[in-house]
Amino acid sequence: MAKPDNRADNAEKLKKMKENTKHNMEAAKEAVAHTDMSREQKKAVKAKNKRRKESMKAFDEEIADEIDAREQGYNKQK
Repeated sequence: MAKPDNRADNAEKLKKMKENTKHNMEAAKEAVAHTDMSREQKKAVKAKNKRRKESMKAFDEEIADEIDAREQGYNKQK
């Protein structure tokens, strides 16, 4: 039998994932600014940060969906 879907803490988990992504972006920016990287490495890090920024937007949408579902009264016991 499949486990019931427990969405009770999804928004909080998504917020934490977003925070981690933001931290990784900031660390990557610092690395680019303060370490000897080749031009190619810097380009790759910047491209990855661009994808991270897009992911953060997706996290915002998912967080909003989860909060909306919570406010609409999804059954926490499901």
